[in-house]
Amino acid sequence: MEKKNLNNVKLGKDVKIFDFVNLYGCSIDDYSKVGTFVEIQKNATVGKNCKISSHTFICEGVHIEDNVFIGHNVTFINDKYPRATNIDGSMQTESDWSVVETFIKKGASIGSSSTILCGVTVGENAIVGAGSVVTKDVPANTIVAGVPAKPLKKKTT
Repeated sequence: MEKKNLNNVKLGKDVKIFDFVNLYGCSIDDYSKVGTFVEIQKNATVGKNCKISSHTFICEGVHIEDNVFIGHNVTFINDKYPRATNIDGSMQTESDWSVVETFIKKGASIGSSSTILCGVTVGENAIVGAGSVVTKDVPANTIVAGVPAKPLKKKTT
């Protein structure tokens, strides 16, 4: 990908970006990999040594720390009450809602096809099972799965 197509993206050293990726206004730190058909929006951050698998959507307000694995087709959400229009029928603009931030802590892994609601923190070294819907904070070193995601066990190192 040529730098002219990166639209205010900050890239660290040796970041690998595969084809058909949409990045704008975000930052991706050293040695991270971004798979095909990923979108990372403005004001989102990705740390060092992360792997973002194909077909994943990382919206504004998502902060991913170092050494995080994000599986295929993971979706992040940044609005608790999304609407297309205001009460008067006019289209909503950025001034009509507020981003709710989400934090994925160092060493966490998010399984394929998971949905991460806004306002949650996935703790250090936690694992989110494939297909889960995370609606609450996930404690560090905990494995969660299901809809909604519930703790299965503490992860031992």
